[in-house]
Amino acid sequence: MNAAYRPRNPGHDYHSRGIYLVTLVVSGRKPLLGTLGRDVGHPSVALTPLGLRVQEAWQQIPARQQAHGNHVAVHACVCMPEHFHGVIEVQEPMAWSLGDIIQAFKATCTRAWQALEGLDSSSNRPISVDCTGPDAPAWLREKATALMETTAAQPTEGALVRSLSHKQRREYYTLVGRCQQPLFDENYDDTVCLDSRHRDAMIAYVQDNPRRAILRRTLPDVLQRSLHLQIGSRSYGAFGNLFLLRWANKLQVQCHRRHPVTGQPYETTPDYARDHAQWLSAILGGQTVIVTPGISRGELLMKNECLERGYPLIHLQKEAIGPFWKPERQRFEACANGNLLILAPWGVEKMEPVAGVPADTDYSQFHNLNAIAAELCAFNGQAKIVSV
Repeated sequence: MNAAYRPRNPGHDYHSRGIYLVTLVVSGRKPLLGTLGRDVGHPSVALTPLGLRVQEAWQQIPARQQAHGNHVAVHACVCMPEHFHGVIEVQEPMAWSLGDIIQAFKATCTRAWQALEGLDSSSNRPISVDCTGPDAPAWLREKATALMETTAAQPTEGALVRSLSHKQRREYYTLVGRCQQPLFDENYDDTVCLDSRHRDAMIAYVQDNPRRAILRRTLPDVLQRSLHLQIGSRSYGAFGNLFLLRWANKLQVQCHRRHPVTGQPYETTPDYARDHAQWLSAILGGQTVIVTPGISRGELLMKNECLERGYPLIHLQKEAIGPFWKPERQRFEACANGNLLILAPWGVEKMEPVAGVPADTDYSQFHNLNAIAAELCAFNGQAKIVSV
């Protein structure tokens, strides 16, 4: 699997009903699908002929899959210059999996790209073209021979490629050249929809992608992404305004779920009201950034108040930040305004157990994230970007 992609959801049945946000990346991240506009007020992508063909192929998925007995619908898509997002719904259980459908879509897009480039389709390319030359490695000749012995006719390049390991596939594409490679990277990213609200958020995210991309281009300082940001001895994924780490006064917001004496929800108690007044006074006094994972109800209320009112905030989350991770709209807007930094500590699920509770449980992660928040408030050094 390409390390640029997170693993797909283990244990999920991709043959069953479901709605998915799918992301595919053009091989080499080449901007073949379009050109991003520059006006954030009127965000757009001017599609190339290939981008138009990809968009058309996505819209044709339901009709193409109907012929195979698969009932699917597509709800939204966007071609960005070097990647593609689409929301697809599996309406009835299928013999095919979602991966089979996406593979068929990718193959259609590859054929369209090769046709526009005036190239022969790689899906009909005889493997003898690649296996008999002087540069062909021995393992490739052996693989081709084995395939021909098990098929009545000479197998196509597609049959050959499907039989290769990931390492062999990379070597094979180096041999045959870019023009015979698929248009998109061989893997893809999917997010499983949780409910109707999540579905609406997926569609809104797809439609808002051009505007987000223009903002990232025009506001690089406050919309930075770092896969490995070194702060002290710990490494984080990060997104947002890294300058917030340099603020002199960082204040941790930490709340119990229940009041330790009365057992009431802590956010309903006079103690919480007193704490909140102190936090607010520090913020309005200037040069104070709130640091919290926002897990308990009291922490969540303060986190949301910061987001809604534009108060400076460092938000710790347990979900990893990968190469294609992006925050939902509210936090994205806060980042764009320079008011937010999102940090995801690597390995939080493997930290020390808390009170004998395993480290990968919500209980331990809640306590460990708050311990990390305390570390960040005490940190006065320079953070180091290891990789972006």
